[in-house]
Amino acid sequence: MGISDLIASFLQDCLDASGDGVLEVQRNDLAQRFNCVPSQINYVMSTRFSPERGYIVESRRGGNGYIRITRVQVDRQTLLMHVINSLGDEIDLPSVRAILGNLNQAGALDGDLARTLLAAVGDKALAAVPRDLRNRVRAGILKNVLILQV
Repeated sequence: MGISDLIASFLQDCLDASGDGVLEVQRNDLAQRFNCVPSQINYVMSTRFSPERGYIVESRRGGNGYIRITRVQVDRQTLLMHVINSLGDEIDLPSVRAILGNLNQAGALDGDLARTLLAAVGDKALAAVPRDLRNRVRAGILKNVLILQV
């Protein structure tokens, strides 16, 4: 079992024990507990506790920074709107791949559309766009297509 699996399992157990489906943890404390860098915690949050998987993650950085994970059950439209609202001005291709995979797994996005959208925002499709602008264009395309699905 990898470190990401261990962290995710620990957090899931803590969420289950919380009773109310809300867990608040210190990122640095968690990183020390698992002897990893804080970015590993961020990776677990974005891949295992995403809105598409039924979680809302709030994060505050800094010395007293924390991560609050809330388990929620939302309908398709609410899930899509949350994903749209959480997208920034830029997004890289691995993040798009993860989001689309999670939306498809959650049943919020058809597999054919997810594959088509992934192709539309891929590096081959954006070859004419300068590299330093691709993540910005990618985010714009992803947001607009997801908005059409709401």
